[in-house]
Amino acid sequence: MPKPVILAVDDDPAVLAAIERDLRQHYRADYRVMKAGSPREGLETATELAKRNVPIALFLVDQRMPGTTGVELLREVMKL
Repeated sequence: MPKPVILAVDDDPAVLAAIERDLRQHYRADYRVMKAGSPREGLETATELAKRNVPIALFLVDQRMPGTTGVELLREVMKL
């Protein structure tokens, strides 16, 4: 069974890189850490993972992003 995923979504590249680095440093032994630079990319990634039956343990999502909010993104991924 594949490792569960921690998916970080943020439109600020510097913030996203720092989050990814910290998550990998602390959780890489037990989780696969992935990132997405936009809500659309986050939804696409989550959809692809769901198709492959890869569990997502945690969504770490910025609230204020262009086009949608973090809460709206979470509503969409909950449907998966």
